Amino acid sequence: MKKLTTLTTATVLSLGIFQSAAATELQISTWAGPNHGVNSIVWPTWGSWIEEATDGRVSINVVHDMGPPGAQMELIADGVADVTWLFHGLMPGRFELTKLPEFPTFKDFSSEAASVAYWRTHQEYFADLNEHRGVEVIGLGVHGPGTLFLEEPIERLDELPGNRVRIGGGIMADVSEALGLTGVALPPGKTYEAASQGVIDGAMLTQEGLKSFRLSEVLPNTVLMPGGFYRGSFSLVMNPDTLASLSPEDREALLSVSGERLSRLFGFMMDVVDGRGMAFAEEMGNTFIELPQEEVDRFMTLVEDLPEQWAEAVAEKGVDGEAALEHFYEQLEEAGEEGGLTEDDLVEQG
Repeated sequence: MKKLTTLTTATVLSLGIFQSAAATELQISTWAGPNHGVNSIVWPTWGSWIEEATDGRVSINVVHDMGPPGAQMELIADGVADVTWLFHGLMPGRFELTKLPEFPTFKDFSSEAASVAYWRTHQEYFADLNEHRGVEVIGLGVHGPGTLFLEEPIERLDELPGNRVRIGGGIMADVSEALGLTGVALPPGKTYEAASQGVIDGAMLTQEGLKSFRLSEVLPNTVLMPGGFYRGSFSLVMNPDTLASLSPEDREALLSVSGERLSRLFGFMMDVVDGRGMAFAEEMGNTFIELPQEEVDRFMTLVEDLPEQWAEAVAEKGVDGEAALEHFYEQLEEAGEEGGLTEDDLVEQG
């Protein structure tokens, strides 16, 4: 009996060690506040998908403030963390292909459809060019209509030159230059402080920023443009060694809930939080400015050359930019007609 007890104990201990070794917890480095939709919706939902797909063998742990937004790619490439999200515009000069979904279109479409179309276009035209070298791209995202938030209201675009406005990078920077704005490069999380201290007169950000970055408190005038002044490009990336370290079964399971599915989740999250941001600003009594058609036409003229300039730039990388854009808009229309996610599909924290 004593020998049997010893054997049973040893067996239990060895099984426990095996199960512990088989379990993997992915360390996710994130930025923006805990209430931002990526942190309150995307990571919890994706984490639940992973746990279900791997029968609990793979889970996630979200860690805040491991580094500034522009340093996230290095954190993953160096193995400091396993997964993160990137806003390409915060790394000027690093990315060029990622401007594809950012151009003003003057058409309304969901971020969910745009993110799906972006993933499909990336897989078709960009993936082999390895612009994200050092990390594995597991999802892509497009944010909602880029919006101009101001301290003081305007009626015409020619009132904008000289205004100091927070910008990121990418097409947003080109748009701000076309409008004659004085761009001030800031990460989103620093915008509230800069506006409250009078360092900036406005900001270019997404509509969700009215709530998540508290812009409605300091920049109460929201200037709207059909389809947005711009869009923004994101990627969700993973350390390649971490991905390779998973068992074939778990690696396949993780990838099955990533890619287009994760991209769709990111885009749908942006649609949800943009709506919440606008509703919050309305409750705060903010002013929403719809410019007259002649001002929309003027802006259209100011930015009409941006897609052609981009196509010429990416041609040096061997990319047919015009074909890629055409494919993106085709996929955008198709994705818009497909059934998508609902809020019932989300796991939300906070």
